[in-house]
Amino acid sequence: MKNIVKNYFFEAKWCHQNYIPTMDEYMTVALVTSAYPMLSTTSFVGMGDIVTKESFEWLFSNPRFIRASSVVCRLMDDMVSHEFEQSRGHVASSVECYMKQHGATEEEACNEFRKQVSNAWKDINEDCLRPTVLPMPLLMRILNLTRVIDVIYKYEDGYTHSAVVLKDFVASLLINPVPI
Repeated sequence: MKNIVKNYFFEAKWCHQNYIPTMDEYMTVALVTSAYPMLSTTSFVGMGDIVTKESFEWLFSNPRFIRASSVVCRLMDDMVSHEFEQSRGHVASSVECYMKQHGATEEEACNEFRKQVSNAWKDINEDCLRPTVLPMPLLMRILNLTRVIDVIYKYEDGYTHSAVVLKDFVASLLINPVPI
């Protein structure tokens, strides 16, 4: 929690100074403020004895699996939400940072991010196939959170516009489930 708040402060300073960071500066902060590492950590609460001190040490070491999942979350979110967020006076997103740094168009930035998201999924899949110190049920918990992010941000900002985007998903899961 301390780490995420510290990085929110960086974003607030950038926003108030109208500063557009480089992609490296941005991603260092934005992978934390995506809240994905914190969400992964809190998702272990209530899982019982399978969660150990070593599990949390693995999480806090910022392993490739968490970094890749954070990339999926941040870039997918930014690609579909940056225009709306800019209209509300938010900090520059990865799209604006990439465009400024590389003199690129929005389309070029998003094409590059789709490649990065695809590569992040490859890292996630590879890590699922290799044994880690983390028990598979915990790894699956984090994987499932990434899958949810993929659904929420696949075509539009389903988090901001959840009543429209996610309504049918929730209904099909809870109201009209497939009979077993």
